[in-house]
Amino acid sequence: MNQATIALSINAAARREADEPHSPVAAIAAPLALESGSALNGLRIAYQTYGTLNADRSNAVLVCHALTGDQHVANVHPVTGKKGWWSTMIGPGKPVDTDRFFVICSNVVGGCMGTTGPASTNPETSEPYGLDLPLVTIRDMVDAQAALIDHLGIETLFCVVGGSMGGMQVLQWAARHPDRVFSALPIATAHKHSAQNIAFHEVGRQAITADPDWRDGRYLTEGSIPRKGLAVARMAAHITYLSEPALQTKFGRNLQDRDRRTFGFDADFQIESYLRHQGASFVERFDANSYLYVTRAMDYFDLAADHAGALAPAFRGTKTRFCVVSFTSDWLFPTAGARQVVHALNAAAANVSFVEIATDKGHDAFLLDVPELMATTKGFLDAAAKVRGLPG
Repeated sequence: MNQATIALSINAAARREADEPHSPVAAIAAPLALESGSALNGLRIAYQTYGTLNADRSNAVLVCHALTGDQHVANVHPVTGKKGWWSTMIGPGKPVDTDRFFVICSNVVGGCMGTTGPASTNPETSEPYGLDLPLVTIRDMVDAQAALIDHLGIETLFCVVGGSMGGMQVLQWAARHPDRVFSALPIATAHKHSAQNIAFHEVGRQAITADPDWRDGRYLTEGSIPRKGLAVARMAAHITYLSEPALQTKFGRNLQDRDRRTFGFDADFQIESYLRHQGASFVERFDANSYLYVTRAMDYFDLAADHAGALAPAFRGTKTRFCVVSFTSDWLFPTAGARQVVHALNAAAANVSFVEIATDKGHDAFLLDVPELMATTKGFLDAAAKVRGLPG
């Protein structure tokens, strides 16, 4: 199969998932007022649920996904055929126990797995939105999720949990809808994106927009896909999810399927081959324009901006119970940022605990089977459930 045929096949798969996802879809009648001042009409939100909502609707847990995640948090992914991205954490008998809790995970607005995003069909033009979709922010993502929770008939959430960009959403939920969040578990995140992180995102966006197949964002209507640019963006980002010790332990300077250097530009080293694989596989499941939108949403996130740069007022008067988690080897969202959130919550007299987990797995530790994270999550949810009056 040649590259053009592969591109068209992926193009078709992306279009199908964007408009006809393997998930329930909530159609939201009211326009979504965006932080930019625009409004998004005809909002569709694709989501998955696990477990059973109890009679008084008090056991709902909202899971917020990270940058390249989606709603398929604990089921087989319909595109890749792989296990859900947090299947280590969510399921019967697991820390987020679906025998106890009703778990909800939705694709964020701006995404590409069925929630309204740039790959979705614009009802006004019958063509993909492309760059005609207004820019969205973390606040917009949370407001869309709130509309979904309303659609499901749930007044308050027992817990909102997520890592990285998902953790940003958790903090935004707690600040914007404090009366609807009983407990919050932000993991490997911060209250604003750093200059370094914005810089990495800009490199990725430039890689995508420099690809001639990007076609000024119109690639879906023109039968192309910016494979190379999106793959390079993923490669650059993936480096930030790992740590130097983890890279050294796993790859070092080992050669890939050869005994000596080729003195060329093939993937001589295992780490090169690994990154190329990450880039190529990512193109199969993610939309390039969505990558532009969700990275920009992370860049714009600054929870203190509406309070003259002070974070504590964002949580003033909150009754939400918090557990903030960071990892020692996470240089994308280092512990210092988590401590800033904890200090602000303490200043706001919030109920907050903080756990820094020692691991060499880097930022991606929140997605992996890290025993301390599993124990922390289970312990926090068990304690909150006892206070909430949920059965054990």
